[in-house]
Amino acid sequence: MTELNATSAALLGLLHEGPKTGGQLVAAATERFGGFFSVTRSQVYRELPALTDAGLLRLGKQGPRSSQQYAITAAGKRAFKTWLNTEPGPDNVRSPLILRLVYSGSLTAKQRANLVASARTQYTQKLDEAKNAAKTADDPYEKAAADFTVAHNRAIIKLLDNIPK
Repeated sequence: MTELNATSAALLGLLHEGPKTGGQLVAAATERFGGFFSVTRSQVYRELPALTDAGLLRLGKQGPRSSQQYAITAAGKRAFKTWLNTEPGPDNVRSPLILRLVYSGSLTAKQRANLVASARTQYTQKLDEAKNAAKTADDPYEKAAADFTVAHNRAIIKLLDNIPK
């Protein structure tokens, strides 16, 4: 493995906190990064063997129902630190909601209203969760990311409010 991708780096970062199974990594990524970086179950389970084969992870304890723990190695810590210290390149935003909104003029007024109402409910809940995370964040870097997530969710709600009826 010559260069880490963002998903691999996210997993290595989470494993700095201690060994985790794939399922625990998915849950931790959703909780920790869900407001600004998505990690799917399939991505996690694709990356773990590659990281192990590259010597960046080692297998840990076997858990219940054949779940496998992974632990970061010294090489994994070095690779993560190198990744942190490189130019991030452009951010890629992939929002199925915004893509739908771009084409929502093709929907009936009722369909569009349902799309907006459903998204508004979802993002209002995400906003409440993000506000709570921002209030409880002790680490200043996590607080900054949580504040971004609050602003992002507010921006999506504002976008939804601007969709013509």
